[in-house]
Amino acid sequence: MALIILFIVIVSKRDIGQMRKAEKRTLETGMLMDEGSKPMISDVITSYEPKKGIKAKSYNMVVPLLTMVVMMPVNLAYTGWSKVESSNSFWDHVTKAIGNGSGSSSVLYAVITSIIVAMILYRSQGIMKLKEMVDLTLKGISELMPLAILMLLAFAIGDACNALGTGQFVANWSKDWLSPQFLPALVFVISSFIAFSTGTSWGTFAIMLAISIPMANIHGAEVTLVIAATLGGGIFGDHCSPISDTSIISSMASASDHIDHVRTQLPYALIGGIITTALYLILGFALI
Repeated sequence: MALIILFIVIVSKRDIGQMRKAEKRTLETGMLMDEGSKPMISDVITSYEPKKGIKAKSYNMVVPLLTMVVMMPVNLAYTGWSKVESSNSFWDHVTKAIGNGSGSSSVLYAVITSIIVAMILYRSQGIMKLKEMVDLTLKGISELMPLAILMLLAFAIGDACNALGTGQFVANWSKDWLSPQFLPALVFVISSFIAFSTGTSWGTFAIMLAISIPMANIHGAEVTLVIAATLGGGIFGDHCSPISDTSIISSMASASDHIDHVRTQLPYALIGGIITTALYLILGFALI
Protein backbone atom coordinates (compact mmCIF):
# COMPACT_ATOMS: atom_id res chain seq x y z
CA MET A 1 0.00 0.00 0.00
CA ALA A 2 2.87 2.39 0.78
CA LEU A 3 4.40 1.79 -2.67
CA ILE A 4 1.04 2.13 -4.43
CA ILE A 5 0.27 5.42 -2.64
CA LEU A 6 3.78 6.67 -3.48
CA PHE A 7 3.27 5.83 -7.15
CA ILE A 8 -0.14 7.56 -7.25
CA VAL A 9 1.25 10.73 -5.61
CA ILE A 10 4.19 10.87 -8.05
CA VAL A 11 2.04 10.30 -11.16
CA SER A 12 -0.85 12.58 -10.11
CA LYS A 13 1.47 15.28 -8.67
CA ARG A 14 -1.17 15.99 -6.05
CA ASP A 15 -0.46 16.43 -2.36
CA ILE A 16 -2.84 16.43 0.59
CA GLY A 17 -3.06 17.95 4.05
CA GLN A 18 -0.05 19.79 5.47
CA MET A 19 2.14 18.71 2.56
CA ARG A 20 -0.16 20.51 0.13
CA LYS A 21 0.11 23.70 2.20
CA ALA A 22 3.89 23.34 2.37
CA GLU A 23 4.18 22.88 -1.40
CA LYS A 24 1.97 25.92 -2.00
CA ARG A 25 4.02 28.03 0.44
CA THR A 26 7.29 27.07 -1.24
CA LEU A 27 5.98 27.78 -4.75
CA GLU A 28 4.51 31.15 -3.77
CA THR A 29 7.12 32.47 -1.32
CA GLY A 30 10.22 30.32 -1.89
CA MET A 31 10.34 29.48 1.83
CA LEU A 32 11.34 25.86 2.44
CA MET A 33 9.96 25.90 5.99
CA ASP A 34 7.34 27.76 8.00
CA GLU A 35 8.37 30.69 10.15
CA GLY A 36 9.53 29.46 13.52
CA SER A 37 10.35 25.99 12.23
CA LYS A 38 13.65 24.57 13.40
CA PRO A 39 15.60 22.17 11.17
CA MET A 40 16.43 18.95 13.00
CA ILE A 41 20.14 18.70 12.29
CA SER A 42 22.59 16.98 14.59
CA ASP A 43 24.95 19.47 16.22
CA VAL A 44 27.66 16.80 16.18
CA ILE A 45 27.58 16.72 12.38
CA THR A 46 26.89 20.34 11.46
CA SER A 47 29.26 21.93 13.98
CA TYR A 48 32.26 20.06 12.61
CA GLU A 49 34.08 22.33 10.19
CA PRO A 50 36.17 20.95 7.29
CA LYS A 51 39.90 20.93 7.97
CA LYS A 52 41.74 23.81 6.32
CA GLY A 53 44.33 22.86 3.74
CA ILE A 54 43.02 19.30 3.34
CA LYS A 55 41.29 18.45 0.09
CA ALA A 56 38.04 16.50 0.42
CA LYS A 57 38.32 12.97 -0.92
CA SER A 58 35.37 10.72 -1.68
CA TYR A 59 37.16 7.53 -0.65
CA ASN A 60 37.23 8.77 2.95
CA MET A 61 33.50 8.03 3.00
CA VAL A 62 33.29 5.22 0.44
CA VAL A 63 36.00 2.97 1.93
CA PRO A 64 34.51 2.79 5.47
CA LEU A 65 31.04 2.17 4.02
CA LEU A 66 32.29 -0.59 1.72
CA THR A 67 34.18 -2.08 4.66
CA MET A 68 30.96 -2.26 6.66
CA VAL A 69 29.04 -3.85 3.76
CA VAL A 70 31.77 -6.42 3.02
CA MET A 71 32.27 -7.30 6.68
CA MET A 72 28.59 -8.19 7.14
CA PRO A 73 28.68 -11.55 5.27
CA VAL A 74 32.20 -12.19 6.60
CA ASN A 75 31.01 -11.80 10.18
CA LEU A 76 27.86 -13.82 9.49
CA ALA A 77 30.07 -16.65 8.27
CA TYR A 78 32.36 -16.26 11.29
CA THR A 79 29.56 -16.31 13.87
CA GLY A 80 27.79 -19.23 12.20
CA TRP A 81 30.84 -21.32 11.29
CA SER A 82 30.81 -23.54 14.37
CA LYS A 83 27.05 -24.11 14.11
CA VAL A 84 27.35 -25.93 10.78
CA GLU A 85 28.30 -29.58 10.46
CA SER A 86 30.77 -30.76 7.83
CA SER A 87 29.76 -29.88 4.25
CA ASN A 88 30.62 -31.17 0.80
CA SER A 89 32.64 -28.11 -0.14
CA PHE A 90 34.12 -24.97 1.39
CA TRP A 91 31.62 -22.65 -0.31
CA ASP A 92 28.73 -24.85 0.76
CA HIS A 93 29.98 -24.57 4.35
CA VAL A 94 30.30 -20.78 3.99
CA THR A 95 26.75 -20.47 2.65
CA LYS A 96 25.31 -22.51 5.50
CA ALA A 97 27.40 -20.59 8.05
CA ILE A 98 26.06 -17.26 6.77
CA GLY A 99 22.52 -18.60 7.14
CA ASN A 100 23.22 -19.63 10.73
CA GLY A 101 25.19 -16.52 11.71
CA SER A 102 24.21 -13.95 14.32
CA GLY A 103 22.80 -10.84 12.64
CA SER A 104 23.14 -8.55 15.66
CA SER A 105 26.75 -9.57 16.38
CA SER A 106 27.66 -9.28 12.70
CA VAL A 107 26.28 -5.74 12.49
CA LEU A 108 28.21 -4.75 15.63
CA TYR A 109 31.49 -6.21 14.35
CA ALA A 110 31.00 -4.66 10.90
CA VAL A 111 30.34 -1.20 12.33
CA ILE A 112 33.35 -1.41 14.68
CA THR A 113 35.58 -2.51 11.79
CA SER A 114 34.40 0.33 9.55
CA ILE A 115 34.98 2.88 12.34
CA ILE A 116 38.53 1.58 12.84
CA VAL A 117 39.18 1.79 9.07
CA ALA A 118 37.82 5.35 9.02
CA MET A 119 40.03 6.28 11.98
CA ILE A 120 43.12 4.92 10.22
CA LEU A 121 42.25 6.86 7.05
CA TYR A 122 41.61 10.14 8.86
CA ARG A 123 44.66 9.86 11.14
CA SER A 124 47.02 9.00 8.28
CA GLN A 125 45.90 12.12 6.40
CA GLY A 126 46.06 14.36 9.46
CA ILE A 127 42.33 15.10 9.31
CA MET A 128 41.67 14.17 12.94
CA LYS A 129 43.61 13.19 16.01
CA LEU A 130 42.81 10.01 17.91
CA LYS A 131 41.19 11.80 20.87
CA GLU A 132 38.97 13.80 18.53
CA MET A 133 37.79 10.68 16.71
CA VAL A 134 37.07 8.82 19.96
CA ASP A 135 35.06 11.80 21.26
CA LEU A 136 32.95 11.91 18.07
CA THR A 137 32.37 8.15 18.24
CA LEU A 138 31.21 8.37 21.86
CA LYS A 139 28.90 11.27 21.01
CA GLY A 140 27.33 9.19 18.23
CA ILE A 141 26.85 6.27 20.63
CA SER A 142 25.30 8.54 23.27
CA GLU A 143 22.63 9.71 20.80
CA LEU A 144 21.49 6.07 20.43
CA MET A 145 21.35 5.30 24.15
CA PRO A 146 17.66 6.31 24.60
CA LEU A 147 16.75 3.94 21.76
CA ALA A 148 18.78 1.12 23.35
CA ILE A 149 17.10 1.65 26.73
CA LEU A 150 13.65 1.70 25.09
CA MET A 151 14.42 -1.56 23.30
CA LEU A 152 15.69 -3.12 26.53
CA LEU A 153 12.49 -2.23 28.38
CA ALA A 154 10.30 -3.37 25.48
CA PHE A 155 11.96 -6.79 25.35
CA ALA A 156 11.66 -6.98 29.13
CA ILE A 157 7.89 -6.45 28.79
CA GLY A 158 7.81 -9.17 26.12
CA ASP A 159 9.66 -11.60 28.41
CA ALA A 160 7.33 -10.72 31.27
CA CYS A 161 4.31 -11.40 29.02
CA ASN A 162 5.77 -14.82 28.14
CA ALA A 163 6.53 -15.67 31.77
CA LEU A 164 3.07 -14.61 32.98
CA GLY A 165 1.26 -16.29 30.09
CA THR A 166 -0.36 -13.02 29.02
CA GLY A 167 -1.02 -14.25 25.50
CA GLN A 168 -2.71 -17.41 26.76
CA PHE A 169 -4.80 -15.42 29.25
CA VAL A 170 -5.95 -12.83 26.70
CA ALA A 171 -6.69 -15.57 24.17
CA ASN A 172 -8.83 -17.57 26.61
CA TRP A 173 -10.56 -14.42 27.87
CA SER A 174 -11.52 -13.30 24.36
CA LYS A 175 -12.31 -16.76 23.00
CA ASP A 176 -16.05 -16.56 23.69
CA TRP A 177 -16.74 -13.13 22.23
CA LEU A 178 -13.98 -12.35 19.69
CA SER A 179 -14.52 -13.74 16.21
CA PRO A 180 -11.29 -15.12 14.70
CA GLN A 181 -12.12 -13.34 11.44
CA PHE A 182 -11.54 -9.99 13.16
CA LEU A 183 -8.28 -11.01 14.84
CA PRO A 184 -5.80 -9.99 12.07
CA ALA A 185 -7.32 -6.51 11.74
CA LEU A 186 -7.52 -6.09 15.52
CA VAL A 187 -3.90 -7.18 16.00
CA PHE A 188 -2.80 -4.76 13.27
CA VAL A 189 -4.54 -1.83 14.99
CA ILE A 190 -3.20 -2.71 18.47
CA SER A 191 0.36 -3.20 17.15
CA SER A 192 0.11 0.15 15.37
CA PHE A 193 -0.97 1.89 18.58
CA ILE A 194 1.82 0.33 20.66
CA ALA A 195 4.48 1.15 18.04
CA PHE A 196 3.21 4.72 17.72
CA SER A 197 3.30 5.15 21.51
CA THR A 198 6.73 3.60 22.04
CA GLY A 199 8.41 4.62 18.78
CA THR A 200 9.90 1.18 18.15
CA SER A 201 8.80 -1.58 15.81
CA TRP A 202 11.11 -4.24 17.27
CA GLY A 203 9.90 -3.51 20.78
CA THR A 204 6.34 -3.89 19.53
CA PHE A 205 7.21 -7.25 17.97
CA ALA A 206 8.62 -8.43 21.30
CA ILE A 207 5.45 -7.42 23.14
CA MET A 208 2.77 -8.37 20.61
CA LEU A 209 4.09 -11.64 19.18
CA ALA A 210 3.96 -13.10 22.70
CA ILE A 211 0.24 -12.25 22.75
CA SER A 212 -0.95 -12.55 19.14
CA ILE A 213 0.42 -16.03 18.36
CA PRO A 214 -1.31 -17.76 21.35
CA MET A 215 -4.50 -15.89 20.43
CA ALA A 216 -4.27 -17.11 16.83
CA ASN A 217 -3.75 -20.71 17.96
CA ILE A 218 -6.64 -20.73 20.44
CA HIS A 219 -9.06 -18.86 18.15
CA GLY A 220 -8.18 -21.04 15.20
CA ALA A 221 -7.11 -18.05 13.12
CA GLU A 222 -4.53 -18.15 10.33
CA VAL A 223 -1.25 -17.84 12.26
CA THR A 224 0.79 -16.49 9.34
CA LEU A 225 -1.81 -13.79 8.72
CA VAL A 226 -1.80 -12.75 12.39
CA ILE A 227 2.00 -12.64 12.44
CA ALA A 228 1.95 -10.50 9.27
CA ALA A 229 -0.57 -8.15 10.91
CA THR A 230 1.64 -7.87 13.99
CA LEU A 231 4.76 -7.05 11.98
CA GLY A 232 2.91 -4.71 9.61
CA GLY A 233 1.21 -2.85 12.45
CA GLY A 234 4.51 -2.44 14.27
CA ILE A 235 6.22 -0.96 11.22
CA PHE A 236 3.24 1.27 10.38
CA GLY A 237 3.05 2.74 13.89
CA ASP A 238 6.82 3.08 14.10
CA HIS A 239 7.04 5.15 10.92
CA CYS A 240 4.18 7.42 12.04
CA SER A 241 5.52 7.98 15.56
CA PRO A 242 7.22 11.32 16.32
CA ILE A 243 9.53 9.56 18.82
CA SER A 244 10.58 6.83 16.39
CA ASP A 245 14.21 6.61 15.30
CA THR A 246 13.08 6.28 11.66
CA SER A 247 11.06 9.52 11.82
CA ILE A 248 13.86 11.35 13.65
CA ILE A 249 16.53 10.18 11.18
CA SER A 250 14.30 11.21 8.24
CA SER A 251 13.96 14.71 9.73
CA MET A 252 17.71 14.90 10.35
CA ALA A 253 18.60 13.65 6.86
CA SER A 254 16.34 16.18 5.14
CA ALA A 255 17.17 18.99 7.62
CA SER A 256 13.46 19.65 8.17
CA ASP A 257 11.45 20.56 11.25
CA HIS A 258 10.63 17.26 12.95
CA ILE A 259 7.00 17.99 13.85
CA ASP A 260 6.38 19.38 10.35
CA HIS A 261 7.74 16.12 8.93
CA VAL A 262 5.42 14.07 11.14
CA ARG A 263 2.39 16.19 10.22
CA THR A 264 3.05 16.03 6.49
CA GLN A 265 3.57 12.25 6.38
CA LEU A 266 0.64 11.26 8.64
CA PRO A 267 -2.24 11.74 6.12
CA TYR A 268 -0.53 9.49 3.56
CA ALA A 269 0.36 6.88 6.17
CA LEU A 270 -3.14 6.88 7.68
CA ILE A 271 -4.71 6.30 4.27
CA GLY A 272 -2.45 3.28 3.81
CA GLY A 273 -3.19 2.09 7.36
CA ILE A 274 -6.97 2.32 6.95
CA ILE A 275 -6.89 0.46 3.62
CA THR A 276 -4.60 -2.18 5.15
CA THR A 277 -6.99 -2.68 8.08
CA ALA A 278 -9.85 -3.18 5.62
CA LEU A 279 -7.77 -5.70 3.66
CA TYR A 280 -6.99 -7.65 6.85
CA LEU A 281 -10.74 -7.78 7.53
CA ILE A 282 -11.36 -9.13 4.03
CA LEU A 283 -8.53 -11.66 4.31
CA GLY A 284 -9.76 -12.66 7.76
CA PHE A 285 -13.16 -13.64 6.42
CA ALA A 286 -11.70 -15.15 3.24
CA LEU A 287 -9.04 -17.37 4.85
CA ILE A 288 -10.50 -18.22 8.26
